[in-house]
Amino acid sequence: MEVLEGKKSDIILEFKDITKTFPGVVALKNISFTIKKGTVHALVGENGAGKSTLMKILNGLYHADSGEIHLDGEKVQIKDSLQAQQHGIAMVHQELNVVNELSIAENIFLGKEPMNKFGFIDQKSLYRESAEFLKKQKLSYNTKTKMKELSVGEQQMIEIIKTVFFNSKIIIMDEPTSSLSEGEVKKLFEKIKELKAAGTTIIYISHRLEEIDEICDYLTIMRDGMFIKSAKVGEISRNEIIASMVGRNIENAYPKTESNIGELLLEVKGLTNDSIKDVSFEIKRGEILGFAGLVGAGRTEVARAIFGMDPVNSGEIYLEGKKINIKNPRDAVDNGIMMASEDRRKYGLVTKRSVLENISLPNYNRYSKTLFLNGKVETEYSSDICKKLQIKTPSLKTQAASLSGGNQQKLVIGKWLISNPKVFILDEPTRGIDVGAKTEIYKLICELAAEGMAIIMISSDLPELLGMSDRIYTMSEGRITGELSREEATQEKIMHYATIERQAN
Repeated sequence: MEVLEGKKSDIILEFKDITKTFPGVVALKNISFTIKKGTVHALVGENGAGKSTLMKILNGLYHADSGEIHLDGEKVQIKDSLQAQQHGIAMVHQELNVVNELSIAENIFLGKEPMNKFGFIDQKSLYRESAEFLKKQKLSYNTKTKMKELSVGEQQMIEIIKTVFFNSKIIIMDEPTSSLSEGEVKKLFEKIKELKAAGTTIIYISHRLEEIDEICDYLTIMRDGMFIKSAKVGEISRNEIIASMVGRNIENAYPKTESNIGELLLEVKGLTNDSIKDVSFEIKRGEILGFAGLVGAGRTEVARAIFGMDPVNSGEIYLEGKKINIKNPRDAVDNGIMMASEDRRKYGLVTKRSVLENISLPNYNRYSKTLFLNGKVETEYSSDICKKLQIKTPSLKTQAASLSGGNQQKLVIGKWLISNPKVFILDEPTRGIDVGAKTEIYKLICELAAEGMAIIMISSDLPELLGMSDRIYTMSEGRITGELSREEATQEKIMHYATIERQAN
């Protein structure tokens, strides 16, 4: 067992030989390590390493097959999330569990509402106490505001302070910054520092190693369901962390290959709607075209307009020199334009359905020339895609929800490859996936470009854009503000053009 230096009384949480299996899979194998009180302790590893499974056991959502959990030196049994809460353990999930139609106050008190003597919810107490609490937390929200009116970052802040409201000693944060703007990340980090100063212990799951350097005190590395090592942040190099996570050295973070760029393929002229203004650009065969900009710059809105998800007021799209009309995604697909959305769970996958069904959904016209589905052809196509993209799944019948984030992302990409796209739009293709899976996605993108596909890559990760793009367009407030070649692009130049309209205002 890995016990961090210090007195035993400093240890708030101890895992002893935790093992968990699912049908055909050993998710955790004899996990043992400790966490100190009042620290921010990172949990890192590739998707599928077992991080979330271990935390779900701590939060009572799963039960370990064997092993023990000790809290403040005492062995505890955690049968469900309510019992975890009673022990002072709370979890803020990556997919937020908020009730959009309820107010901030109602979400804070959800399940523990103050009752009056007649057995009804005491609305006055609910709003008064929640308002007093928010003021104490230096948050200026109106407690009657519905959750659906808040940004993702604001919703997440409510979920975090909700755990404080119930005096949580340990707060688990699963990929808390994956959907946040730079400003929201800053506010989150300030809140984490406040919680730490107040003696709260934070378990911080993240794939962003730069965040761990900034906010965490210790880290534990997991791989393939096993404990690898614990260390103090700053006493272990980033290269060593990555090598321990993936079991190998990743020498080239961005395996960009030499592009064989061909003739002009897609040309967009003056595309305009309520979110974007006079957007014009072009992309050639075999080119990886990056789109950079701050949150709300209009990058995703451009992609949605081209793919037919959002209506267009004016503008023209030309494919292979011919003007095309795209009114909906089916029109885009019929013209060879595909898109993998930034929100793979909402728009990219039906997580309750199987791998086979997810690959098949946009491709049923290929599986049958009659009213009946050719199951053999469907299975062959799906098997080929899984092999080509190295999608790790026990079988084609496995639910998409049970795959790791990296394999889910490959599944989103793979379902479109059957249709042989000419233009492939990838919106935040590596969001929420680990270092090893990112490298696999990058290699796949390069392979697709080498086959002559035009790739439009939208990303908030500037090193990723710089490492993978042949050219980069920058956007601000719905307009294209700059174009940079691979040779001239730098983070400073991108940020200059990405803020140019805001500076002018």
